[in-house]
Amino acid sequence: MFPGARADRDDASYVVVGAPLDVSTTFQPGARFGPDRVRRFAETYDDFDRRTDLRFSELSVHDHGDVRAWDDAAEYLEYLEGVLTDAVWDGAVPLTIGGEHTVSVAGVRAVDPDAVVVLDAHLDLREEYDGNELSHATATRHALDVADEAVILGARTGSEAEWERADADDVTVVPPADVSDWTPDFDDESVYLSVDVDGADPGYAPGTGTMEPFGLRPHEMRDAVRAVAPHADGFDVVEVNDRDDGQAAALAGKLLREFVYEHAR
Repeated sequence: MFPGARADRDDASYVVVGAPLDVSTTFQPGARFGPDRVRRFAETYDDFDRRTDLRFSELSVHDHGDVRAWDDAAEYLEYLEGVLTDAVWDGAVPLTIGGEHTVSVAGVRAVDPDAVVVLDAHLDLREEYDGNELSHATATRHALDVADEAVILGARTGSEAEWERADADDVTVVPPADVSDWTPDFDDESVYLSVDVDGADPGYAPGTGTMEPFGLRPHEMRDAVRAVAPHADGFDVVEVNDRDDGQAAALAGKLLREFVYEHAR
């Protein structure tokens, strides 16, 4: 159970769902261990948040547990979408813990937002990667099949074709140096927020599949999550693996909590 997620399912305002999919990771696999590690390294966090004057355990968060993954990514995403849609239909905000970034596709489909905000080192706008159309490197492109626009915060690498796709009117790329000055402008639009932990500089979160230097600092990611949370109807944090001493998992768990505190406030 995610620490403090004590609410009954019927009373929940937020539903945590683990999605340990790990079938398309292209460098360092291990994202299947992400949900367990995020829960474990969040155990030390105090329940009380002084900034918001809120207690996490009193914010009606329920932990659904993990949706066991299998090899067929398309079939798995369809099933995961159903689990997350149940939460949406019950008036709760789904909080998905990955797992590889592909699981965000299920979250976006369940929430059906107007806009998607992604913290990520990579554009993830590929049509396919190594012949796979449901790769972690295609997550944001698939999100744009649902949402009208995507804002990618902290991106610093991509293929030539991805950068060409990013020049379209429905994509905004905010490089790492500009993220601290970025302000969301969504009015009444519905937003889905996805945090790929590799958006952080690998010095802060080395436990991820595809590290990319010159990234975001943790407080920059925190501030971005806080800025988007009031507009968001769904959230995920993905790409944590078991190849560090818990730095990536600790950051992911803290960002999830920051999202809930700010959204609830």
